[in-house]
Amino acid sequence: MDFPLPNFSIDLKGQTALVTGASSGLGVRFAKTLARCGAQVALTARRLERLESIASEINVAGGKAIPLQLDVTDADQLTKVVAEAQRQLGPVTILVNNAGIPDAQRATKMPIDLIDRVLDTNVRAPYVLSCEVARRLIAAKLPGRIVNIASSSAYSYGGNGAALYSISKSAVVRMSEALAVEWAKFNINVNAIAPGAFSSEMMDGMLQRVGDITKGFPRPRIGNPAQLDSTLLFLVSPSSDFVTGTCVRVDDVQDGR
Repeated sequence: MDFPLPNFSIDLKGQTALVTGASSGLGVRFAKTLARCGAQVALTARRLERLESIASEINVAGGKAIPLQLDVTDADQLTKVVAEAQRQLGPVTILVNNAGIPDAQRATKMPIDLIDRVLDTNVRAPYVLSCEVARRLIAAKLPGRIVNIASSSAYSYGGNGAALYSISKSAVVRMSEALAVEWAKFNINVNAIAPGAFSSEMMDGMLQRVGDITKGFPRPRIGNPAQLDSTLLFLVSPSSDFVTGTCVRVDDVQDGR
């Protein structure tokens, strides 16, 4: 097989992407970036009005996006949203599992309902969505790209609360590795991104609670969502055909190594 020199392209024309947690934070940036590169994008989250506004921005800019309301803790909605995205835009060939919630509590103080919400949102939802997208791709004999958003917390936990969040994000990394092996023969690549501290609604809320966290970083700064564009586009582009089952840490070594 002949490859161009260099073998890199971010042209996503003809692709349909589904992004969870697309009403705020990193999810907005991911959706707009994919649309700018030519993908049709299904925006999903609970806040429909916010999704409609973001979809309008993308469409006015010349892209194609649709808003689909989704509560990722509702298993029935997870399968239905993939079907609806396919009905309106065609088969989902790119899935970005971005939706997530923190717990910010010590393990022994977490009520069962919060434990369920964290695990349902951070682990069950991306697993169910990945399986539903993969099932349809396999049936259609189409290749695909799945990118799960983990966290630097998957690799480091300081013991000050949010143990379950760390556990759940470690599960996301392992999920990506295991599903990559199972689906490689179907040309479905599964990878993860583990961001460090980036500007977002979730991060802003944490900073209000705990204050400036950058003083202990090797480089005292918070990431800008734009600094994740290149990693996301690499993992969803044809150029990453040989990259699957890995997690890219984009964290500015904030937690060391």
